Amino acid sequence: MLRISTSKTHDDYLANLTFASVYPHYLTKIEKTGITKAELHQVITWPTGFEKNPAPIDCRKCYL
Repeated sequence: MLRISTSKTHDDYLANLTFASVYPHYLTKIEKTGITKAELHQVITWPTGFEKNPAPIDCRKCYL
């Protein structure tokens, strides 16, 4: 197994990255390879469950 040595500062930096800060860079990178924005969104939606326009939630049915 490959071991990569990192510092606490580097680990904290990566842990605090937001998707919004990484997305534009990722989009630029994949478009250079011929993958479309729509294909990227399809891939993001599958594991995350993210939807651009999700159905409203009826909070009366929510339980704590």
